[in-house]
Amino acid sequence: MTVPVFDWLAQRADVLPSHPAVATPDGRTVSYRELDARATALAEELLAAGVAPGDRVALLALNSLEFVVAVHAVPRAGGVLVPLNARLTAEEAAWQLRDCAAQLLLCHPPTAERAGELAQLAALPPPLLLDEAELASRAHGRHEEPSADQAGSPLPPGEGLGVRAPARGTGHGALTFEHAPDDTLAVIYTSGTTGTPKGAQLTFGNFFASAAASAFNMGVDPGDRWVACLPLFHVGGLSVVTRSVIYGTTIVLHQAFDEAAVNVELRERGATLLSVVPTMLQRMLDTDDLPYPAGVRGVLVGGGPCTKELLERALGRGLPVLQTYGLTEATSQVTTLAPADALAHVGSAGKALLGTRVRIDAPPGEAGEILVAGPTVTSGYLGRPEATAAAIRDGWLHTGDIGRLDEHGFLWVLDRRDDLIVSGGENVYPAEVEGVIKQHPAVADVAVVGLPDERWGQLVAAVVVARAPLSATELAQWCRPRMAGYKLPRRITFAESLPSTASGKVQRGRVRAALGG
Repeated sequence: MTVPVFDWLAQRADVLPSHPAVATPDGRTVSYRELDARATALAEELLAAGVAPGDRVALLALNSLEFVVAVHAVPRAGGVLVPLNARLTAEEAAWQLRDCAAQLLLCHPPTAERAGELAQLAALPPPLLLDEAELASRAHGRHEEPSADQAGSPLPPGEGLGVRAPARGTGHGALTFEHAPDDTLAVIYTSGTTGTPKGAQLTFGNFFASAAASAFNMGVDPGDRWVACLPLFHVGGLSVVTRSVIYGTTIVLHQAFDEAAVNVELRERGATLLSVVPTMLQRMLDTDDLPYPAGVRGVLVGGGPCTKELLERALGRGLPVLQTYGLTEATSQVTTLAPADALAHVGSAGKALLGTRVRIDAPPGEAGEILVAGPTVTSGYLGRPEATAAAIRDGWLHTGDIGRLDEHGFLWVLDRRDDLIVSGGENVYPAEVEGVIKQHPAVADVAVVGLPDERWGQLVAAVVVARAPLSATELAQWCRPRMAGYKLPRRITFAESLPSTASGKVQRGRVRAALGG
């Protein structure tokens, strides 16, 4: 892309003013016109709070209408969105706020108390509280609804809502409705194999290319209703928001994943698309034995391969499963396995989406590092030129994941970012957990690995070499306030020593095998 990126929401409010942009399980809907008005109201508030072009604006929120409004309002004010993982501890999140040099922190009622704590830790002004009802009221108050004789004419987007800047770079105090493709839309933190968090800068061009590739793969139906039950602060959840507005379709927004509620959306409320991880799909199928309607067009499943048994159950019940491989640095999807190939290539992550190239850094047919190139690849890590240069070489993103391409071009992911643990859809990086545990004065060494778990996919396990008397209970209690709940070791054992290479590197594979993983 070389042409400017115009405000997707503004365009949809102009073309599809009455079409539902967001629907919730309790029956509420927000049209594109209404969402546009709320985004403008918030954007103007951000400008009044001093947000200048390029400023990072952090968001601590659960899945909510406030979150969706902020996704559109922050770039409209010229800012860069930094969604924070709501499950991080205060120290972890405050570190990210300082690292990205955030100018402002947004929150909503459920996260207000934690946001206040974060702002103090990061030396930021008090957070700006977003309340959906107040946003709706302010947006409504800024324009009159169309009169009876205007009912057939859509309200021009933004009419009575403030000045629309005709081009980007109009300066502080004006709304921005045009961006260059390489302008950063969001910074999403990912730890990588080292455990050191890095902010992946994802541009407007990245998100548009990702949406286009997904559309060419699955098609777009004007009546699509995409269930968003993954956290919106992850790239998979955020991509549902950006794709839906680009397509002009509807997000069915759930606060969190609930298997029974998602089944209702698919069977009774016309949902057509869904993004989940394998354990979520398993829980949906375990709820009952009922079939799913033909209107369900696709179930994107990432975060690890589906077993043949799970695939057969899903397909037999009418769910067209599309296994995927992706990562934050590539704006979510990289490859996808089509339903027609699901059973013939069980365990494969499919083929590269349109515009994306995948190769293996190894001889043909052999396993090696997965390399990715194309318009969805991040422009780099915020403030980390060395890490960017190490990860992106000659236009190829070095993912750290190990895989192979078979003779038909299907990608097989053999190991996720070395020893990455995927627990309940959350990425847990062993080095990060080990770094925290090693701070305990009684710990001499530790190895963290993932073990198979029926409910969560994997659980976090730690093998500890202690230098002083220490119990598993004591260590677990010590860890609890220092890391997010999903990172906490659920199994802690002790050993005299850890297996290591001649260079002293711990062999996590041997640790995992010793624990039965």
